[in-house]
Amino acid sequence: MNVVELHNRAVANFAELVSGVAPEQWTAPTPCTDWDVRALVNHVVGEERWTTPLMQGRTIAEVGDTLDGDLLGDDPAGAAAAAAREAELAATWSIEKVHLSYADEDPPEYLRQLAADHLIHGWDLAVAIGVPPRLDAELVAEVGAWFEDREEIYRSAGMVGAPLAGFTDPADALLAAFGRDPRWSPASEVIERFGNAFAAGDLDTLMSLVTDDIVFESTTPPDGGRFEGADAVRAEWAKLFAETTDLGFEVEETVVLGDRAVVRWRYSWSSGHVRGVDVFRLRDGKIAENLAYVKG
Repeated sequence: MNVVELHNRAVANFAELVSGVAPEQWTAPTPCTDWDVRALVNHVVGEERWTTPLMQGRTIAEVGDTLDGDLLGDDPAGAAAAAAREAELAATWSIEKVHLSYADEDPPEYLRQLAADHLIHGWDLAVAIGVPPRLDAELVAEVGAWFEDREEIYRSAGMVGAPLAGFTDPADALLAAFGRDPRWSPASEVIERFGNAFAAGDLDTLMSLVTDDIVFESTTPPDGGRFEGADAVRAEWAKLFAETTDLGFEVEETVVLGDRAVVRWRYSWSSGHVRGVDVFRLRDGKIAENLAYVKG
């Protein structure tokens, strides 16, 4: 595939996804744990805005800080569409070298880097806003073949996370090579944050992740204590943290399916430990039900 076509198809796909972001979704979590939807889109728009001066032969020093900060303004979708059009045009220009941060680079290599970033971040955005990912088979094949020879370079530079094994579908395998879990969903992010907050005994963060009508069933035999509503659940968790010395909480496995999740865990304290599972139900991005069970 011609490299300009590869780049422009990936850029157009991302811009189309941005046009579908609902107003309430700009603060939603993404697979890029440091970025919400708006930060993710701002990053990609920044790359697109950089494409024009770099394909004109300008250096990073010449551009300076003019493209730093928020590039989306009050109309993120409009800003993304305009940046995409500019990047698609710039990709057609002829230039001998592109002056990147690490070295002068051949333009086709630079455009392939951008295409890969748009393809992967397009998946990030799609799963974050709950629409079908658009991993076109031709684009996946092109980016996969290109990335195969560069994966260790990217990983050693800290540009991608650790690879995940066990995926055979070409699109899933590519995502896994980029350190993405193809099974990720917004619920995955909520469950991960919940586990981290529980391990830290961070009651305020825990409560920010649950609904006002949260239902929690503890592990107290034979059927578990049942606590309904945020106030009752907060009081129970506060009691648990207060009575536990040297608290330890380790997640052993997490499985998320739609609005349901199951987490296997090991809970320890100064004189012992138990292993068990939590069964979660989520609603509108928060935990509405947490049923806990332990090995008897």
